[in-house]
Order: sequence, then C-alpha cells, then structure tokens
Amino acid sequence: MNERKSGVLIHITSLPSKYGIGDFGPTSYKFIDFLSESNQRYWQVLPLNPTESTYGHSPYSCPSSFAGNPLLISPELIIEEGYLSKSDIIDLPKFPNDSVDFELVSLYKTELLKTAFETNLRGIVQYGDFKKFCLENKQWLDDYCLYISVKNASAFETWQNFPTDLRDRKSQSLDRWHEKEQHLILYNKFLQYVFFKQWNSLKKYANDRDIKIIGDIPYYVNYDSSDVWANQDIFKLDENKNPEFIAGVPPDYFSETGQLWGNPVYNWDRLKETQYSWWTKRIAHNLSMFDKLRLDHFRGFVSYWEVKTGETTALNGQWIHLNAKAFLDTLFSNFDKSKFIAEDLGLITEDVKDTIKHYNLPGMKILLFAFGNDFPYGDYLPSNIGNNCVVYTGTHDNNTVLGWWREEAGDIEKNRIGEYLKKEINEKNINWELIEAAMASRADTVIIPIQDILSLGASARMNTPSTTTGNWVWKLKSLDFLSEFIEKLRVLSKYNDRG
Repeated sequence: MNERKSGVLIHITSLPSKYGIGDFGPTSYKFIDFLSESNQRYWQVLPLNPTESTYGHSPYSCPSSFAGNPLLISPELIIEEGYLSKSDIIDLPKFPNDSVDFELVSLYKTELLKTAFETNLRGIVQYGDFKKFCLENKQWLDDYCLYISVKNASAFETWQNFPTDLRDRKSQSLDRWHEKEQHLILYNKFLQYVFFKQWNSLKKYANDRDIKIIGDIPYYVNYDSSDVWANQDIFKLDENKNPEFIAGVPPDYFSETGQLWGNPVYNWDRLKETQYSWWTKRIAHNLSMFDKLRLDHFRGFVSYWEVKTGETTALNGQWIHLNAKAFLDTLFSNFDKSKFIAEDLGLITEDVKDTIKHYNLPGMKILLFAFGNDFPYGDYLPSNIGNNCVVYTGTHDNNTVLGWWREEAGDIEKNRIGEYLKKEINEKNINWELIEAAMASRADTVIIPIQDILSLGASARMNTPSTTTGNWVWKLKSLDFLSEFIEKLRVLSKYNDRG
C-alpha cells in the first residue's frame, strides 16, 4: 500500500437510514465527511452485489458477481434525480433502528423502485446515459437481467430447473424469452443503471476528499447465479448441470468441522484456455467500482478445498493444487498490484505465503489473533508486523474487540495483552488500546471496524462464520455518536504519521 494511512470498516447496509437499511444517500456522504474530518484515508466495505433471503442476505452469496444491490439505492437521491416526487414516498413501515429487516426493506423499496420505473418508462429508453450504461456493461448486464427475468417469471428454484433450452442457453430460446419479458428485463437494467449512477457519485465524493474505497471480491460465486448459468464451462458441473464438487475449507479457527460453503468450484483448466477471461472481466469491473480490492480467500488461487457433492461437512475433502503463477501473472499483467490486498487468514501453507511474498502483496494481520499460543512470536503481534500489510483489530467475521474480551478471551490471553502493552487492561480500555497498538505498528495500512471505535459489544457483530441466522443485520442507530471521536482519531493518525 506504500504509504502510512488508516481507515474504517463499515458496510453500507450498516449505516443509519430512515428507510431501514444503509444506502447511497445522505448518511453515506455524512460518513465520508466524518472520515475526512478525522484524517482517515480509507473506507472499506463488503461486496455490494444483490443479496437473497435464501442465503441470509450475505453479501458473499449473490445471484451475480457483477450486478449491484438495488436495496442500496437511495430514495432521497431518486427524488433529486427526478425519478420520483415526494408524493410518491409512501408511508414508512416501522423499521427497527439498530438492525436491518431485509424482507421489510425489500417489500418497501421494491414498490418505490417499480413506481420510479413505471413513471419514467417512456423516457428511460431514450436516455443517452442509460443507453451508454447498457452498452458499456452489456457483457454481464444482459445475462443477469435475462436470468433474473426467468427466475422471477417462472419461480424456478435454480437455473438448473429452467426449461432445457433456456438452461442450456439455446440462442433462439433466449431471444424469444427476451422478446416475451422485455418489460421485466428493462426494469432490471434500470435498477442497475440507477445503482451505479448513485454509487459512482458517492465514490467521486470520497475520492475528491482524498478518501479511497476498499472493496471486497469473494473468491467463489453462487451456483444459482447468472455467473454460473452464463459461463457453465468454467465450473465443474456434471451432465445434468449440477455441481460435481462444492467449495469449503477444512477445520480451522472458525469451525472444528470446517466450513462447507456449497459454491461450485472452478474448472481452472478451462479458465486457463480462455486466458482467464472471466476473472479478468470481473476484476476490471470491480476496479471500476473501488480504488483497491481485498481478494477474499486468496489461498484459493494457490490451492482450494474441494468436497464431493452430497457430503454434509467439509471434513472429507481434498486440496486441489493450481498453477497460481499462470493466473497471477495474467492478472498482474492487466492490473496494478498495488490495488490488491490478499486475504490470507485461516490455514495458510508455505506455498501460499511464498506466492504472496513473490508478488509482494499486502496480507492481513488481525490483532485479536495476536495473543494466542504463539505469543510473543506470532505473526499478528504488532511488534512482529512488517510494513507491507493491512492491520485490523478484527474483521466482519470476528467478534468486536469488546465482545471478544467479554466472551472469548481467556485469562491467559488477557494477561498477555497486559504484559505486552505494559498496563492494566480491562473492558473499558481494551478496544482503544488495540486501536492505538494497530496505529503505532509498522504496517502501512490500518483498518478499524466502526464497532471498535464505538466500543460496541457482541450484539454489534456483523457475522459469525458457520452460522446461518442473525448475520449481516447490524446497523448503527445514528452517526451522531461519531463526532466525539473525530479529534481522537485525527490526533492518533497524526501522531503515528498516517495521512
């Protein structure tokens, strides 16, 4: 990352909003102002792709790795843009103020977005910007909107259950369907147009204030997605188009039986034959949205854990080793390496470490992991950290610092923290002591979850891996609480020569 800077991790959905979910509206702009005033230079977010109730609205389980989530569209901005009038804003449901009720939000916002579309239908197809957007994004937009229209119109569980000619993407059948459902397809193109218009404006606002946005790109994609339906040859599918193998990880810190994610695995031999075209397009698309990218599950580019379809846990899988150099050489011949962060958490073998070192990529260091059995020699201890990495107190997959201290840290770990920091540590000061330790480290980049800045407990945790309920819903009640930390963060950044 080359320069000493710091920033904050919070997903868009977790920002306050009277519409039940954080979006690209006024609160996002206000949060950027907070970052600027507190001398922070990065805003890290989770993937912005559409989410589904089937997967608990996880931003890592999406029907498209290119499309944007329409729930993030701001009603206030739709009014400013002239797609709706204030009279179109129907009575607000009673949204919870500290969490996201995705189903209620979806019902409400869908009605607003449909009204905006129908009201402007005659003019939309004539908009020069809309035509330009559709043309520039044609390579993913057409497949995605076609896929969504078939799903919505026919209520099929997965694309594998589409009529055979649509499942197998016979061109005449696709053309007939497009003609039949052109209204629904146009609606979904309109949603994507508005999403990217609002997002690009927000990103420009951040960049104009010297704030870069770090995005997050999942390694795998969902089986039931436009990605797999439109690119069946680059995944390991059987003759009936079902996954032969599914993805996961073996037992690790997060789970004794490993994690069985259920995503189809890639056919890397076929990807190589295409010169990794799909991955190149995907990365290019994401780098048009974000200034830097966290490559989630980076070890998957070196080797990945493959489990035969039908297994109930990830225990009976095997490592499949890849020619990482062939892919990464292609990737970095097209894109600047300085724009990437390698997510290297969990079980990381020497070949993965060597690959990260060879390409000089910054990895991740989590302070919550620094005081375990490898203390004081572990890689995550601030005094052992080099400059080419990104230090976090924790990530969206960890408990908050305060939640960890109260619920997970044992007496031995607590004593080690006190021994290392040479002071008495308790639940009143643990989060800021770790924030200060991160800031003072040699790491070029420090990212702090907003929950740790606000000293929030386990109830503010974003995700607990290997669980299926209660995740991704946490939301701030207000940004007003942040004002008292502006000066503290600014001084801390200045004192540690960050920004």
